Amino acid sequence: MTPARTSPPADRPQLGLRERKKIKTRTAIRDATYALIEEQGYEATTIEQIAERAEVSPSTVFRYFPTKEDIVLTDEYDPLLLEELSARPADEPWMDSLRHVMRYAIGAATTDEPEVTKLRMRLMVEVPAVRSRMMETMSVTGGLLCQAVAGRTGLAPDSLEVRVFSMSLIGGLLEVSMYWAENDFQGDLADLVDRAMEVMEKGLPTEIR
Repeated sequence: MTPARTSPPADRPQLGLRERKKIKTRTAIRDATYALIEEQGYEATTIEQIAERAEVSPSTVFRYFPTKEDIVLTDEYDPLLLEELSARPADEPWMDSLRHVMRYAIGAATTDEPEVTKLRMRLMVEVPAVRSRMMETMSVTGGLLCQAVAGRTGLAPDSLEVRVFSMSLIGGLLEVSMYWAENDFQGDLADLVDRAMEVMEKGLPTEIR
């Protein structure tokens, strides 16, 4: 998912000092990375430069992010989105719950950090290493989604049906992001996600818009 800097809701426990420091460090590293990429491009940006800009050591960068691609792709939102999904009413149609959570995620990202969101999506299209790493990390997000789907449906999280459904959703959302970037970010991202969800729910339309 995409990053956004938001304050935790009032009903969510406040983070301790150590965790706040970790988030501050991760944010500084990501901000330094985004700024350097905008200035000189992805390939020219090194871990050493990122560390210097973020005022940390290169070893600290690697402690938080194993690869440069992870700096671009990692965010804090997967657990929060799954928590949001789990909190939806039990009698709400499943696809309505998913639409709500997707709009929640998109609204946070495109409202709080619209340029960062676009930069990340553009890098997925333009940089093979970023796209390849994204494909690798999809399995982690998919595993978390499997747990949420299983909790809602009563099916086993490692069942074939749950795994296929979850990874289809994750893959579809990745394609939405790349489609939006490939088309110069034209149109509303939330509307594109709705179109993708409609395909998931109803199959291919007889006419493509």
